Amino acid sequence: MNLALWAIAGLLAAVALTGGVTKVLVPKEKLAAAPGGGWTGDASVGFVKTLGVLELLAAVGLILPAVVDIAPVLVPVTAVCWVFLMVGAMVTHGRRGEAKFVVLNLIYLALAASIAWGRFGPEPFTS
Repeated sequence: MNLALWAIAGLLAAVALTGGVTKVLVPKEKLAAAPGGGWTGDASVGFVKTLGVLELLAAVGLILPAVVDIAPVLVPVTAVCWVFLMVGAMVTHGRRGEAKFVVLNLIYLALAASIAWGRFGPEPFTS
């Protein structure tokens, strides 16, 4: 189970890193033209960049605390924060009628919830 939780955390960290880098570095107009990025046309540049930074922090928070063994409890805390972020993404895509992105965000939410459950419950980093 520990290995599965690490794999899920790595996958979500890669997703968060990709999304964060994209939101921080790609111009809003280009994001708005991309599939699933139409919502950025209705949002301010600052909001989009802030979400990108939060995703970058999530990528770090899902892996680094456990790797360096400094406050590893931040891994499941980050996973819970990711759950909330995905709820917001699902609401946003749902309002826009983008069902496939709602489903994708639901999958990410379920993966993050499994990390939170696993690390707060049966497989914590502390012994």
